Amino acid sequence: MDALTIDIRPAEIEDCVDVSDVHKQAWTYTYNGLLPHITLRQMFERRNVSWWKRAITGSANVMVVDVGGEVAGYTTFGVNRVRNLSQEGEIYELYLRPEFMGIGLGRKLFTESRRYLNSLDHRGCVVWCLQDNQSAVNFYEALGGQQIAIGHEVFDEKEFGKIAYAWS
Repeated sequence: MDALTIDIRPAEIEDCVDVSDVHKQAWTYTYNGLLPHITLRQMFERRNVSWWKRAITGSANVMVVDVGGEVAGYTTFGVNRVRNLSQEGEIYELYLRPEFMGIGLGRKLFTESRRYLNSLDHRGCVVWCLQDNQSAVNFYEALGGQQIAIGHEVFDEKEFGKIAYAWS
């Protein structure tokens, strides 16, 4: 019997096609019917393989979870973009392929992202999610996130509420 390996590691240039595919699958699964169709289409066009290649080889922090040689998900993170919040780090994105959701990989990616932010001396962490994305709300609350702020995003002239969750 072969052992299945799970590895969380920094994304490499060779991962850009897979990360782009994870992004498209996760956004389709999560936001289809929630966000306007044109918004999704434009996001997929913008976040194409070339965009991910630049992100991975640039200054962005991108980590992937590799399951048996397949990129099952990714996370991006760095300095908190909202300066009036006390948390120094922020997880910008955390997405998994739909077939890998609900088995603990998101928790592992989250934990590793926080560990990396701490290694950069970014104390505390914030994550924003759409309030209508109930699976994300449940996920971050199960991880012990405390709601600290609310805001909004506009997609195709439609306003959506968002919630900031924080950890010290």
